[in-house]
Amino acid sequence: YCIAPSENIEVWTDMLQNMKSRGLKQVELFLSDGVVGMKTALAQTYPKAHFQRCLVHVMRNICAKVRVDDREKIMNEFKQVHQQTNKEEATAVLHDFYTKWGKVYSHVIRSLKDIEPFL
Repeated sequence: YCIAPSENIEVWTDMLQNMKSRGLKQVELFLSDGVVGMKTALAQTYPKAHFQRCLVHVMRNICAKVRVDDREKIMNEFKQVHQQTNKEEATAVLHDFYTKWGKVYSHVIRSLKDIEPFL
């Protein structure tokens, strides 16, 4: 636990370096929201670690960008991505989601495509 004055790559690097100096040898999986610099700081400090975006934050971001009337339907469909049994099925469901909602919410789909490797 630490209180940081701001959220940037320098703060995240210091935080991760501090954890390393206290004995954390390796990180297997790191979950985070979309804070600036976290992925880069993690790669510098723990290069073998896998980075994944927090699903709750991704869903909140989607909800904030769609009409209230569409939220429940969109969330139920997006949740299907993470309910698949393997990566190939999840990718197929995600791409179907893109196709279905891309015309109405192109800005949401662009954002998801940008972070797709980290979902």
